[in-house]
Amino acid sequence: MLENLFSPFTLKGKTVKNRCAVSAMVTNYCTEDGKATERYIAYHEAKAKGGFGLIITEDYVVEPTGKGFSNVAGLWCDEQIESHSELPKRVHQYGTTILAQIYHCGRQTSKAVIGCMPYAPTAIPCPFSPDMPVELTVEKIEQFIEDFGDCALRAKKCGFDGVEIHGGHGYLIAQFMSPYSNKRTDQYGGDLANRLRFPVEIVKNIRKKCGDDFMIGFRISADEFIDGGRTLEDTKVIVPILEQAGIDLIHVSAGCYASCDTIVPPSYVKHAWIADFAKEVKEICSIPVITVGRVNDPRIADSVIRSGKADFVAMGRASLVDPEMPNKAKEGRFEDIRHCIGCNYGCLGILFADQPIKCVLNPTLGNETDCEIQKTENPKKVAVIGAGPAGLEAAIVAATAGHHVTVYEKSKYAGGQFRLAAVPPCKGEIVDFINWQVTQLKKLGVEIKYDVEITADFMKENPADRVIVATGATPVLPPIKGSDLPHVVTANDVLSGRKNVGYNIVVIGGGQVGAETANHLSVQLKNVTLVEMLADIAADEALAPKWHLMRSLEKNKVNVLTSTTVKEITPEVVKVSGKVDQEIPADTVVIAVGSKPDNLLAQELKAAGFDVNVIGDASKIGIVMDATSQGYEAGRSI
Repeated sequence: MLENLFSPFTLKGKTVKNRCAVSAMVTNYCTEDGKATERYIAYHEAKAKGGFGLIITEDYVVEPTGKGFSNVAGLWCDEQIESHSELPKRVHQYGTTILAQIYHCGRQTSKAVIGCMPYAPTAIPCPFSPDMPVELTVEKIEQFIEDFGDCALRAKKCGFDGVEIHGGHGYLIAQFMSPYSNKRTDQYGGDLANRLRFPVEIVKNIRKKCGDDFMIGFRISADEFIDGGRTLEDTKVIVPILEQAGIDLIHVSAGCYASCDTIVPPSYVKHAWIADFAKEVKEICSIPVITVGRVNDPRIADSVIRSGKADFVAMGRASLVDPEMPNKAKEGRFEDIRHCIGCNYGCLGILFADQPIKCVLNPTLGNETDCEIQKTENPKKVAVIGAGPAGLEAAIVAATAGHHVTVYEKSKYAGGQFRLAAVPPCKGEIVDFINWQVTQLKKLGVEIKYDVEITADFMKENPADRVIVATGATPVLPPIKGSDLPHVVTANDVLSGRKNVGYNIVVIGGGQVGAETANHLSVQLKNVTLVEMLADIAADEALAPKWHLMRSLEKNKVNVLTSTTVKEITPEVVKVSGKVDQEIPADTVVIAVGSKPDNLLAQELKAAGFDVNVIGDASKIGIVMDATSQGYEAGRSI
């Protein structure tokens, strides 16, 4: 099975063991001066150990003003070589090929990060940066070309098999190639040949300095998905020119910062959504092609290879969630694979706050050196109360350590509120993770007892050495006149199917839960109004998913009222006060103004003398990343 995905491929005289690739993703795991840390190296080593054939590291900065984040990797000086030389050694021991992606951000950074104004082909600011960039002089351009070559040479000295030049996603090279950002009238602007002069000279400079045996890849946005930007047809002209200049591999991606939802597509985007772009590029060049974009299942990757659309499939975020995915797939253990759900929170939302990345479903990401689960010599009897993500994660880890674990759940289903989060449109893959957790517990011999209401008396009759309480949260009911009327329900009631709704619906609360519930009801052809006190909705959602959610709400004709307060709910209308006071007809009113910890049982158990560890929303309202991380540590600390 998956014989296409796991077939070897000879690239520049080197055999890559399979077609599973890791695309470059900034981690912010390095030091401020660009040196490698053990955390950074172990992060990549886990993917090599997990079976990936080709790893492309995060962007190595060629020159200090090219940094997009504070703690990215760098090879802009010889002093950085020693720390990064350990990485290829650690990866090569698993038979994995590794390329260092090299880049310069250009205008897609800020003075706050680099300490000076950014550089760009033309003095036009990036929509995501507050700073006006400095237009590059010809002398500075020529210096940057040398910097790319020198950076690649340092990568070769480190032991990397090659480099991938980042010419996509709106960074400096892409800025030169695109009429969207390049308005120059000298030899580096204007017609296509001039706009390609910068990348072509970079490729030639690297080849001259690194020799013919060094692999040079190039990442390109096939379509920038922005008014005035490059399109696929432009790219099909560009790639043969880059091939003639000397590249050995082309990595077909999409987008720029102004269309960032195409760079890292969220769950609203279909799987392998730009594989057809890669296919068209493959048809006009003779070098291997990598495709990327929402591939979170090795069976999809195999299908892409089998259909001839690409030679390699990059599964970046999928490798964050489960770095062992290739090995599991090769062994046929598909039920053991954790799948990326496209939430973009830990890998992207946190990064854009200039923090080290995390994964909401994988608490070991970035902690590979100190997250080992030690086998216990003193097994304990552990009771986990609550089968949401926190409780199930705690149970998995505790059972893996060798403890005797029982999980109790008061409802008929596992997953808690995370299961309800799977109900709105384009969120269904959340269920995959819940099923993964339940499957792991079955394999570990852990029983989940459903429909069991736990009390202190029950625990006295069924004693445990350690009790982990993960009872989640309950919806907050606001003090609005009429909120106790029979047609007033909560978002949980609607998403769980406990309550049906009428045609005219008012959803009160425009956070992520309220906005997604409104969207869920609108696709059922309901007439939905969403009311939010603040000036914006879905403020707690990551950027790319939020953009798609907003488009969906607009497409489905949801009436969104921001900066609006609900004054009263009557049997017929909801009275609101905002830019204008109005009465909105409502057959059903849905409350989605937040949750509060459900910790009464924890208090009862503590009062009865039990050794209790309260985790997840039962401790403090948070996101699923908090739940899985706390669950992991709770299980490990027994």
